[in-house]
Amino acid sequence: MLDFEATSTAFARQEATDAAFSQPDVRIIFQTFKRSFDIAFSILLLPMLCLTALCLVVLNPFFNRGPLLYIQPRMGRDCRAFPAMKFRSMLPAANIARGANDPLETHRITTLGRFLRKSRLDELPQVLNVLRGDMSLIGPRPDYFHHARYYLRVIPGYRARHRVRPGISGLAQTQLGYAAGLDATAAKVRADLYYIENAGFRLETWIFWRTVLTVLGRHGA
Repeated sequence: MLDFEATSTAFARQEATDAAFSQPDVRIIFQTFKRSFDIAFSILLLPMLCLTALCLVVLNPFFNRGPLLYIQPRMGRDCRAFPAMKFRSMLPAANIARGANDPLETHRITTLGRFLRKSRLDELPQVLNVLRGDMSLIGPRPDYFHHARYYLRVIPGYRARHRVRPGISGLAQTQLGYAAGLDATAAKVRADLYYIENAGFRLETWIFWRTVLTVLGRHGA
């Protein structure tokens, strides 16, 4: 895992280039390309989504009993809730007991679920969220809605990270990994705000490449 401060220094060299994206016309070009790429790439991933779902329908009764999908309300653009979809990786629970400052409930992760999380395959259904317009491939990672409402009150800058669509992957994920608790979430917010202010083709490509390396190296949570 890289240090965020080191990455900030590395990207400082491109700030003059990225500053051009403050111009409305250039930013519109970037956002149009970004959305078009989101849609095209998500469509390409649909066969993989269907194949993975079919495999899990067969394997879940033995290694991961319960529903195929886990749908959770998360905070999206403009702080609005949306239903984020994932392949379930934990034992089913009637209610979420984990608080906004609590660690991940690792004892609930199943054997098959651990593989899904490490390979990031559990997040594959979120390409449907991308196609719906709820999410982007790259952007600030959305938090559980009820936790997010708490973060809005206690973490400076947390509201500002919702100016853009949330992402399946993002700068904070590639830099800091899974964030649990207030301190980690505050660090995530700083990375997210850096991403929003410096959005551009170079940074987007770098995050995409880092995400590919994370998936291939099975460094998921």
